[in-house]
Amino acid sequence: MSKLDINSFAADQAGPVDAVPGHNGGPPLDDHVPEWGANGIGNYFYWKAAHSRAWKNPSPGIVAFRIKKAERLGLTYEEYTLEILERGRHLQVEDVERIAEIKQARAAKNRN
Repeated sequence: MSKLDINSFAADQAGPVDAVPGHNGGPPLDDHVPEWGANGIGNYFYWKAAHSRAWKNPSPGIVAFRIKKAERLGLTYEEYTLEILERGRHLQVEDVERIAEIKQARAAKNRN
């Protein structure tokens, strides 16, 4: 490679002409927002671990039971399981008001 080729290659790789001296041309560092948000870390990792444990794959028998029960109530598997996790009890057919609330929340979510 001649000296002329090396100089033209270096000029091509130099980047934008209007770069500020001392700037390496990389992305700005202040635009990064961590996965826990801009308001501090708080209990983020405790909540993340608890969420992982709560939604960990249950046995196939439990999944089948929850699916049947959710279908019988007109809910999705996720809605039914979330209700168990939030309230600590299985919904029954008699829980008409709570089931209606869940269905209304689903309809509102689907509209958006």
